[in-house]
Amino acid sequence: MMDVIDEARARRSLPAPALAKAIREAAGVSQSAVARTLGVNRMTISRWEAGFCRPSPEHLNAYSDVLRALEAETRGD
Repeated sequence: MMDVIDEARARRSLPAPALAKAIREAAGVSQSAVARTLGVNRMTISRWEAGFCRPSPEHLNAYSDVLRALEAETRGD
């Protein structure tokens, strides 16, 4: 049951695709770099940022964490 709740929380914390792209670009990080970090193909990141698909449960938390870290980095936190 906790897996379902954790997944729902992670999905709610994931920014909209256009915002995710803006966060990554503001940090000056390429799609390829994010893909390497998550162990996925660059096209996967492209599809997520375009809103064509969403991260699988196995990548959801990690992608959300990367975006939060990039956002914090651009703010100087």
